[in-house]
Amino acid sequence: MSDNQPQETVTFTIDGITTTVPKGSLVIRAAEEVGIQIPRFCDHPLLKPVGACRQCLVEVALPGPDGELRQMQGPPGRMKPQPSCTLVASEGMEVKTQLTSAGADKAQQGIMEFLLINHPLDCPVCDKGGECPLQNQAMSNGRGESRFSEQGMVKRTFPKPINLSPQILLDRERCIVCQRCTRFTDEIAGDPFIALVERGAQQQIGIAPDAPFLSYFAGNTIQICPVGALTSEDYRFRARPFDLVSTPSVAEHDACGAAIRVDHRRGKVTRRLAGDDPEVNEEWITDKDRFAFHYTRTPDRLTHPLVRDRVEDGGDGQLRPASWPEAFAVAARGLAAAGASAVLTGGRLTAEDAYAYSKFARVALGTNDIDFRARPLSGEETDFLTAHVATSATDAPSVTYADLEAAGTVVLVGLEPEDEAGTLFLRLRKAVTHHGTRVVAVAPLASRGSRKLSAEVVLTAPGDEAAALAGLSLTAGDVVLAGERLATSPGAYAAVADLVARSGARSGWVPRRAGDRGAVDAGCLPTLLPGARPVADAAARVDVASAWGVDSVPSGAGRDADAIVAATAAGQVRGLVVGGVDPDDTADPAAFRAALEAAAFVVSLEQRETDVTRLADVVLPVAPVVNKAGTFVTWDGRARAFDTVLADPMTLPDLRVLAGIAEEMGRPLGWRTVQELRTEIVQLGAWDGARPTEVSVGDAAVAHGEGLRLATWRQLVDLGTLQQGEIHYQATARPAVARLGADDAAGLGLADGDLVTVTGDRGSMTLPLEVADVAPGVVWVPMRSTGLGVLAELASPGSTVVVKGVQ
Repeated sequence: MSDNQPQETVTFTIDGITTTVPKGSLVIRAAEEVGIQIPRFCDHPLLKPVGACRQCLVEVALPGPDGELRQMQGPPGRMKPQPSCTLVASEGMEVKTQLTSAGADKAQQGIMEFLLINHPLDCPVCDKGGECPLQNQAMSNGRGESRFSEQGMVKRTFPKPINLSPQILLDRERCIVCQRCTRFTDEIAGDPFIALVERGAQQQIGIAPDAPFLSYFAGNTIQICPVGALTSEDYRFRARPFDLVSTPSVAEHDACGAAIRVDHRRGKVTRRLAGDDPEVNEEWITDKDRFAFHYTRTPDRLTHPLVRDRVEDGGDGQLRPASWPEAFAVAARGLAAAGASAVLTGGRLTAEDAYAYSKFARVALGTNDIDFRARPLSGEETDFLTAHVATSATDAPSVTYADLEAAGTVVLVGLEPEDEAGTLFLRLRKAVTHHGTRVVAVAPLASRGSRKLSAEVVLTAPGDEAAALAGLSLTAGDVVLAGERLATSPGAYAAVADLVARSGARSGWVPRRAGDRGAVDAGCLPTLLPGARPVADAAARVDVASAWGVDSVPSGAGRDADAIVAATAAGQVRGLVVGGVDPDDTADPAAFRAALEAAAFVVSLEQRETDVTRLADVVLPVAPVVNKAGTFVTWDGRARAFDTVLADPMTLPDLRVLAGIAEEMGRPLGWRTVQELRTEIVQLGAWDGARPTEVSVGDAAVAHGEGLRLATWRQLVDLGTLQQGEIHYQATARPAVARLGADDAAGLGLADGDLVTVTGDRGSMTLPLEVADVAPGVVWVPMRSTGLGVLAELASPGSTVVVKGVQ
């Protein structure tokens, strides 16, 4: 049907109310539109209808050939109730719900009585008590008294609970076989680990003996379960819903901006649930967004400032507790004495904090040496971010979640969405299953996620992405999604820009971390000022200086993260301000640690003790997301603001800490609160002048010697610091394996399951081998999933490694 053609409708009656709905609408949805609530358990608006529970039965009459309404009949003389969740509205139909039909009301009461025959009725101890649809509807649509006699009869029982996974527990006697959980895993996540087994009264949810429920999205089944059958090891018996305070927030683990609800009790977060946001995550979140929140209360959480008593000043060289005023003063004096200083930030920053670091670098330190990309990077990426991602990139309109469902083809390059952007993955899967979107993955490995997207995989060795993209043909309705891993592939970002230019398709940049997109707009790059103003443009610098009330801002491009590390090791940069950088995520962890040791003065703004804080001269504890307000900017440029969930007087937001140091340096930033900073961002606005649009190409491809090229990315569940503290969630991690193609494995005399050692220029690691669909000449290993991680103990992505079997 053309978009310009009117939509077909039908008109019918519900409880005496005449309503018109789009053709194909379900009666249960039409009832909701006119304010009539029909009880249900199996029905969910994002799942296909199945009519499994029968709780939504209604009385239906249809017009006959003579126009007279005729009630749908069952046995002779008896009305045949129909499940409204599978009944499609038709012209002239008359529907009576439990509100106007004694027959429908009796049918619903009968179903409820049937469901409660074997239900344990353990509401006082059940985690679902107080927010249970079965409990609520038993009162509103059930009988006042039960006719079930326990004399001589025993309710069905099972041993309880059973572990579907290390995180998900099942109490089988509570299950009403609504199939919401199995339908979600099959239809939405594409992970049919659980299924209905047995028959009749013994029918239950089950798993295969050797296949636990290890889905990245398993926690959603707990939330949509209408009874207390599915619970989490993390929340079970911890609290009751009426004891909790709920606050809406935004997930901090990736760049998707999923809406969440944070439930807390007595100053502690007890659980996180998916929020309802149709434009972003609908009603689903990853298990990382749901369960990985315990990092805020691990034993190594920083709770007060620390300063180092320097040996040259007569101290013992150790860190000691300090007050905030003293810590600000020591940090200010140290950075002033160090001279040339630089700023390195990580991906946990809110947009407001990123802006604070950007302004602090230019105003307090007088430098453009600032970079948020504490990971492998390239100059090509900087150009691409300037031309196609930053706020003023009007020639590259933003791609949204909805656009993925409308696109004919979506190309994924340098991006594994199931691992790196879970919400995006679910929307892509919806696009594939509901709208027929074609997905093409330019990747070194045909991953589990790409199979669930029915993707056409163009097997490509790391470093060869540019050539693969040059061979693709797209149209104006298509989308190219580029991941941050393209930064290690010479010419890849330029190839993306060229593909978009010659096809009319649109592109989106999907970083792995929540704060990266906002950091681009905030100017946490050596070539960009806030609002995508080029550092090289004199008018842009004057614009920023005027807004900030300073005489000038530094001119000339600064150093990127790699250059900052090298310059610090060489003594050219003497001071470092490090905000939330995990050394093992940097391009060369050993070089980064060496730079920290070589620096004259290091200020660390961090939540927990790390290798950076152990080497820092001043350690300033900053607030995690739960303890501050802020904004995350999603991969598609959507600003996702959130409020403080729990106040914590022991820590401060990064922006307040930076403001305190700058004041001590005599170079105030002009704000102390999130709201004051937001006001300044709005007043400054985006740059509307000319800016670079070309994407450069690297000097040369990476040289490869004898061996295999290394491909790697981080799996969703890994050793990341923001995932630590929740042992049940971490136990669901996929096993760390090395993957080789069949021909390469055979050529090395290796078979599936063999133990192999992968050796690079930084060391080696030993892993089991999995023979898989991998590009020729490539070995894939997971990053941050074993030991210290690939970057620390093996080699750089795309470099050459040697694989040998362990004898």
